Amino acid sequence: MFSIRKATYDDAEAIADIHARTWKNTYKDLIDEKDISNITYENRKTLWETILSVQTGNRCTYVIHNEEQIVGFISGGPERTKRFNYDTEIYNIYLLDEFQQQGLGVRLLYVFAVEMKKRGYRSILVWILKKNPSSRFYERYEAKPVGTVETSIGEGTYQETAYGWENIDDLLMRLEKNNRYKKKS
Repeated sequence: MFSIRKATYDDAEAIADIHARTWKNTYKDLIDEKDISNITYENRKTLWETILSVQTGNRCTYVIHNEEQIVGFISGGPERTKRFNYDTEIYNIYLLDEFQQQGLGVRLLYVFAVEMKKRGYRSILVWILKKNPSSRFYERYEAKPVGTVETSIGEGTYQETAYGWENIDDLLMRLEKNNRYKKKS
């Protein structure tokens, strides 16, 4: 049984571990090794301690957990680039490898979308590294590619694609229709 709740400062270590491990696993075939090695548990821990100690009304982070451990998280807030007509953005969504393909990402996305709607946002954007197979997750719920940028990671330059949902209500309806989604979050 999995539950979702807002992250607290005490979750920083678990989130940092998930972030570093899943980031490396996800991007190992897409990013040069020297650039991947820049992401460590230590720097993610510092990052998440900072984020979770200064959570503002604009940003939110949720964790999904079972009785034993946190297995994933989602984080987001206002869209950062202001280049597109979207008002909120998913900054991070990661699940430990062994908990993927079980509908947990759908549950995290749903809770995030509900929260953003409560806060008055209308649309959601997410950035995906080019050739990242995770883009299929977003496409399954009809996120549309809306633009590309080059981004620096370590010493390398990589291309990212922005995917977006213009209407949070449409996304929520698609997620609710998913037979793997369970509203008990």
